[in-house]
Amino acid sequence: MSVLTREEAQIRARLIEVHRYTIDLDLTRGEELFGSTTTIRFSARQAGADTFAELAPAAVHRAVLDGRELDLTGDTAEALADGRLPLTGLTEGEHELRVETDMRYSHTGEGMHRFTDPADGETYLYTMCCMADANDVFAAFDQPDLKAVFDVRVTAPPQWTVLGNGIATRVGAPEEGRWQLAPTPPISTYLMALAAGPYHSVRTEHAGLPFGLHVRRSLAPHLEADADELFDITRRCFDRYHEIFEEPYPFDSYDQAFVPEFNSGAMENPGLVTFRDEFVFRSAVTDAERQTRAMVIAHEMAHMWFGDLVTMKWWDDIWLNESFAEYMGYQILTETTRYTDTWADFGVRRKNWGYDADQRPSTHPVAPAPELVPDTAAARLNFDGISYAKGASALRQLVTWLGEKTFLDGINDHFTRHRFGNATLADFIDSLARSSGRDVHAWADRWLRTTGVDTLAPVVTADRGRWSAEIHHQGGGPDGDAPTRRPHRIAIGLYDHAPAAPHQLVLRGRVEAELDGAEPALSLSFTGPRPDLLLLNDGDLTYTKIRLDPGSWKAVHRALSGLPDAVSRAVVWNAARDMVRDGDLPPADFLEAARAHLPHETDIAIVQGVLAFARTQIADRYLPADGRPAALAAIRATCRDLLRRTEDGTGAGLRLAAVRTFIGSATDPAELTDWLDGDSVPGGPALDPELRWQTLGRLAVLGAVGPAHIDAELARDSSATGQEGAARCRAALPDAAAKEAAWQTLFDPERDDQGTELSNYLVTATLAGFWQPEHHDVLADYVPRYFPAAVTLGTRRGPAIADTVARFGFPSTVDAETLRRGEECLANPEALPALSRRLADQLDDLRRALRVREKQGE
Repeated sequence: MSVLTREEAQIRARLIEVHRYTIDLDLTRGEELFGSTTTIRFSARQAGADTFAELAPAAVHRAVLDGRELDLTGDTAEALADGRLPLTGLTEGEHELRVETDMRYSHTGEGMHRFTDPADGETYLYTMCCMADANDVFAAFDQPDLKAVFDVRVTAPPQWTVLGNGIATRVGAPEEGRWQLAPTPPISTYLMALAAGPYHSVRTEHAGLPFGLHVRRSLAPHLEADADELFDITRRCFDRYHEIFEEPYPFDSYDQAFVPEFNSGAMENPGLVTFRDEFVFRSAVTDAERQTRAMVIAHEMAHMWFGDLVTMKWWDDIWLNESFAEYMGYQILTETTRYTDTWADFGVRRKNWGYDADQRPSTHPVAPAPELVPDTAAARLNFDGISYAKGASALRQLVTWLGEKTFLDGINDHFTRHRFGNATLADFIDSLARSSGRDVHAWADRWLRTTGVDTLAPVVTADRGRWSAEIHHQGGGPDGDAPTRRPHRIAIGLYDHAPAAPHQLVLRGRVEAELDGAEPALSLSFTGPRPDLLLLNDGDLTYTKIRLDPGSWKAVHRALSGLPDAVSRAVVWNAARDMVRDGDLPPADFLEAARAHLPHETDIAIVQGVLAFARTQIADRYLPADGRPAALAAIRATCRDLLRRTEDGTGAGLRLAAVRTFIGSATDPAELTDWLDGDSVPGGPALDPELRWQTLGRLAVLGAVGPAHIDAELARDSSATGQEGAARCRAALPDAAAKEAAWQTLFDPERDDQGTELSNYLVTATLAGFWQPEHHDVLADYVPRYFPAAVTLGTRRGPAIADTVARFGFPSTVDAETLRRGEECLANPEALPALSRRLADQLDDLRRALRVREKQGE
């Protein structure tokens, strides 16, 4: 894997300008290799320049520079082994490089991924060139600030469809399988995209442009069922972006391909957005999950302007892509669709991703200093909750400070100045400053160049018809240092118990307040009785942890589900979650609040978020082993209450969320076997494929089923999802032989049934089944084996698998020995950065869990 440094990229950008890529891909050469012939037209700015192109071929057949055959032996052969083709002694002026190679298909979701659908044996391909994997597909000057026109031609099996950044047209006789893609405007190498295979397509036209939806044939009925909804969301978002952006949509078409075994949620390739095909729902989902899909559509469309039209110069500014798209995705969805509570979902789900990342040692600024992103390996680590959720939260606070019109004026100025070019944080801030006349640079320094999460905590006093609140402002940097305090503009909600319904809270009023960060506290005084609940950051307009004073905690403990607004309830649940993680609220108290209020909650995103935290964090990590059975019982009881509340057929999404969590929390197999035998939960939902595999997986954990049951279910559902479900169930069996078989399948490629190493999704499924809290005894010997095996596997298979094996394969044991062995592993110089970063985060979460457990024992 070639790693490009920022210094190398800067030197190359000064030396050359790239004009055009002409790429010819031959996808008919078998299951292992494809042909890739690339002609690059570029110019050198000075005589005698030395540079290089990246490529990761299985074989280079020819490399021709300006008609001269390059010698591919000796030092050049060594450089090619490292993924680079040296270009030396360039003359000033125009050049043409032609490289003819064979490339390898990928099974890790990187480069040109190849997938054969077990449902029907059909094969599908797609590219994932972000962030530095373009050279796995074609020879390239692979950095974001060397934009060029892409002219792509493809030879594919004649029955296949080909999709790309530009409109794809068949050329020649149909049996030749030749396709020509319309040339693109100047785009970055990481945005080149292709999908090929017997895709099922649904097409329409909007605003004079062709729109398309594409999926593998076995999922065609499910795409057809949702096509109207998907197109409706797409059209609404497209029209709204055209209302607020002065620059029109910059490409010739808008295709959305739902592709198999995709590592990310989606990728913003111009004209051809690729999504993970789990977004084509083949089983029942909640409305929150449909909302998430809609948000991803809106997010990726925002990238057509911020990221594709205007692109960062280097990867230190990925926040300009992701934070912006994250913010716009939620905001546009709220403005234009039926999903009007998207910010509650953001608060309870996405924002916590940012909060958690920002409190680990691996935290980084939203906009890190260039020296903190020295190469592409380091940059890959920053696609995280900080670049997405924290950055979006910062932008939401910026909009609150500047006003939406001023913010959009600045964005449009930015687009106009840098269209089809590259820009930096400084360029973006300059545009905002021009539109607002405010010191946005100082705001950016305090919000985007710092790390950590601030905490706001009120102290409330009342006396003789007056009450006051002193809001203490603790900075989020190391040890709460004062310089890290950020300015916040917040709303403070004042709520009282309803006289006739004490379990309801009614809004007395909201007070706006500004904390400039210069002072450690802000004092506010009011006449009248103190409110029952004083809620800081009501509306969730800023990025901070909050605390509630004792009187307010008493009010929400009594009437949390009676808060009238979902976003306000999300703010309170986040406060409770943060207090558990910080050791300031016993986990059992959180479970008690969930038990009391979730059965009355109407927002499905809150229900799902609270249940997930209770199940995966409190039950599995924060409580000692002897407290886990009671926690699981409390979670099941909460789910039963939700089921009773929805047994009249209302709240299907709430019912589905309750059933899923009940299955995952079951300890008595008898509670589940009746469901599985009857094909449905009494009163619904039906046990569709997803729920059947989830139920079977839990029964496997509990030792109530064996390999024969798994094989029978796989015969019933032989799809790719069924293959993953079977792999997860086999790894979840509690006996030693099953664990060793799963281990060998993961870490020994000779043991894989297909004769090749597992795909990224089968690795994930097997790891997800392997570690179970119920199996600590049988898994004890695997903890010391895990860390060296993870290093070896990551090194052999690359960063995507390295990240996966640390994310999903980290031991479930919460003890000091696991921590010690993990810390030793971090010192291993052979570990890929992707593995080390994810392990470092897992170890920090483990330390936090140990601290929470220790505090409960005090």
